[in-house]
Amino acid sequence: MLIPWLLVVAGLTLLVLGGEGLVRGATGMALFARISPAVVGLTVVAAGTSAPELVVSLQAAMNGNAGLAMGNVVGSNLFNIAAILGLTALVLPLRIQGSTIRLEWPVMMLASIELHLLARDGTIDRLEGAFLLSALVAFTGYAVWASHQAAVHLDGADSDDDFPTASFGATGRRALVYNLLAVAAGVGVLAAGSTLLVRGAVELAAGFGVSDTVIGLTIVAAGTSTPELVTSLVAARRGQDDVAVGNIIGSNLFNVLGIVGATSLVHPLAVPTELLTRDDLWMLGVSALLFPMLWTGMRVTRAEGAVLLAVFAAYMMTLLGSV
Repeated sequence: MLIPWLLVVAGLTLLVLGGEGLVRGATGMALFARISPAVVGLTVVAAGTSAPELVVSLQAAMNGNAGLAMGNVVGSNLFNIAAILGLTALVLPLRIQGSTIRLEWPVMMLASIELHLLARDGTIDRLEGAFLLSALVAFTGYAVWASHQAAVHLDGADSDDDFPTASFGATGRRALVYNLLAVAAGVGVLAAGSTLLVRGAVELAAGFGVSDTVIGLTIVAAGTSTPELVTSLVAARRGQDDVAVGNIIGSNLFNVLGIVGATSLVHPLAVPTELLTRDDLWMLGVSALLFPMLWTGMRVTRAEGAVLLAVFAAYMMTLLGSV
């Protein structure tokens, strides 16, 4: 039993390191392209911090562990909102931008409902995966276009220093090269980490006599969401509330549209019945609960953060009680 745990810990460590490299490199490239900070948080940082979920789900699906692949996505979305956003708000109340309520939350909620409806027949096939990916591309393109239309640039209150990059103080072409190398190294380390994590998680599931889905919803989901936790806490402490919240909502969008879409495009995903009738409903409920918190007072308060953490604790008790 020790070896599977060591594999999980080693895999998670590599995922954190690889995710950090990817986020720094991708963010540096986005800033180099003069994309606004808010859009960087919603798209580039969100996609980068979701990279561990992507490689783990792809690896699991190709190994025939569909429950682990889907459990990782649903569990990560639950963990992102209830645990990470709850903890971040408990540490420091978060201000909310109007676009979060008008655009980002509605699209995230719509994507979650869309996933539930597509999964009702027990499978996400390649055509449905292509549809989800197309929706992600359309949303990302719109977010970038809206940013440029609003003429939000980096020359002002926001600066490159608000985001971790892999530039190492360099500028110009040298900074771009460093960031490109960081992206490449991050992807390689993520691939290695996901291989170890999936192998260890599958062996743990067999050892404990529980399903791959439960392992995906708990250990794997929490582990692959570590980059989101670190990014949101750091962003909140720097006063970048839009990045902290955009990272969570963007990550959930990327998980549903990008990860499920890409994974099912490579290998159609079977959806476990218990995930559809239990965990997916919890994910929809937590996503819906977030809206009144965002809308009232245009901030997520400490009390609301505590409520989110309590909901997460209730979910974990329900999940582990059913094992």
